[in-house]
Amino acid sequence: MARPPLPTKPAREVALLIGVQLQRQHAWEVQDSMDELALLAGSAGAEVAERIVCKLDRPHPATFIGSGKAAELAAQAREQHAGLIVFDDDLTPVQGRNLEKIFGVKVIDRTQMILDIFAQRARTREGRLQVELAQAGYMLPRLRQEATAFGQQKGGIGLRGPGERQIELDRRRLQENITQIRRDLKEVRRRREELRHSRQRQGWALFALVGYTNAGKSTLLNKLTGAEVFAGDQLFATLDPTTRKLLLPGNRAALLTDTVGFIRKLPHHLVEAFQATLEEVVQADVLMHVVDVAHPRVDEQIEAVERVLTKLGVHDKPVLHVLNKIDQPAAAAQVTRLASRLPRVAAVSALTGAGLDDLLHLAADCLSRERRLLKLRIPLREAALLAALRHQGQVLAERYDEGFAYLEINVPLALAEKLGAFEVKPGKAAKPA
Repeated sequence: MARPPLPTKPAREVALLIGVQLQRQHAWEVQDSMDELALLAGSAGAEVAERIVCKLDRPHPATFIGSGKAAELAAQAREQHAGLIVFDDDLTPVQGRNLEKIFGVKVIDRTQMILDIFAQRARTREGRLQVELAQAGYMLPRLRQEATAFGQQKGGIGLRGPGERQIELDRRRLQENITQIRRDLKEVRRRREELRHSRQRQGWALFALVGYTNAGKSTLLNKLTGAEVFAGDQLFATLDPTTRKLLLPGNRAALLTDTVGFIRKLPHHLVEAFQATLEEVVQADVLMHVVDVAHPRVDEQIEAVERVLTKLGVHDKPVLHVLNKIDQPAAAAQVTRLASRLPRVAAVSALTGAGLDDLLHLAADCLSRERRLLKLRIPLREAALLAALRHQGQVLAERYDEGFAYLEINVPLALAEKLGAFEVKPGKAAKPA
């Protein structure tokens, strides 16, 4: 009896990548973005057939690249048996629908590609919720008004008259889904807040790893803390945040959190959807900006990360720049150049472990320079100040007596400078905290 054939792996989707160079853009900018789009396509599981750049004065409102050019590329896509067309720029709902009619196959844009990768990589409930929120926010304005026949309308008591069309039902359900996801994420954020307060009561400082995707953040987390998170040579290899204990020189303990990587052309609503994860960046005492120093466009990647940090409102936090991948040949000249212009620089190889001792000493020094340990005596009527201290500082000890709160607290320098009137000076009689 013949054996049944072994199951075969599903064929990878063949993709045609399309970018646009406008008059104000440099050719290298577009080409670099297309290189990144090809990496995104590979991370999503597609096989890139060809990359095409169209030169335009301005995007066409109906088809983005113009109907004639779209028809020409559609014929080219058929010749190469491409079943997926990926645009490097965001398409409007109208442009997406019109292009699908011309190409006759699935047409997506850069944001959809990123969302697809996020959906594949999310493992925790929090990560999946954030991906669902981003997907729902993207789909809401893109619902297709195809169901308009009277047979697809809903009538009955309270709904007499023209009734409710199917697209209206779909839109309402999607909006209800978004509302429910936001409620679930609010609960996630509440639990994170409880964990954060617990950490603050123990006096644990928090370092957050930030950086361009594939810069080596997860590899660095594994090397510094012994964590075993997945670290692969691909974009967005890890999506869910991971926090581990970090031992600094002097046997001082802190926490180190790995966060989702950033990328150029990161859509604003993706940043909004991942607020629960990115709160760790907002609450961090020090940011470790991991830089792929061997990348040919390292300056553009640094700028892209800084733009996202500005969006999050954390651009004024202390930043430690970790120049990673110094084991690669192209790194030496870049390290010298970047170290001359960036503050607080440590050159390391997360892969081999080179430079990690220097990084830990610099992290400890950075933390001590950015915070101050104070003993405070604050009237209980200063409720807003007490709340701000608990939010921004790390309370090591506290007690309450005779209308005052006695705190021993570690606070950022900017806040410490405003607390002179409440500080218990050495030698001054005070109740112990």
